[in-house]
Amino acid sequence: MRLKNFSLQYGLPLYKAFSDEARVRILHLIVHWERMCVSDLELTLDFTQTKTSRHVIYLKNAGLVNSKKIDQWVFYSVKEEVQDFVNQMFSYLAKDAQLQKDLEISQILYSNRELALTKIGKGWKPI
Repeated sequence: MRLKNFSLQYGLPLYKAFSDEARVRILHLIVHWERMCVSDLELTLDFTQTKTSRHVIYLKNAGLVNSKKIDQWVFYSVKEEVQDFVNQMFSYLAKDAQLQKDLEISQILYSNRELALTKIGKGWKPI
């Protein structure tokens, strides 16, 4: 179910979530990758685990993200009902230099992880 209209009471936490640069950067990465865990966010953004977790919980309490536990990892994704709202907000920020840099870093980290998994899968063993 997608939101078409919302009340002031429902909307204020959403807008407040966008009032902090760290939360916007976190949410942008979650939107781009569809789901992320705190450890990946903290590596990409060079935040502490505490800061990252605090902001992710704020986004969750504001009604912007869901969490799903898989083994020992908790992955966060944007709630379906606010997807259009979030995409619209990021359409205005599409060319922001900091958000683009965050995406570049996350793509490098992701490609390094994929390369490592490929080497391990082919019988590669560290010295």
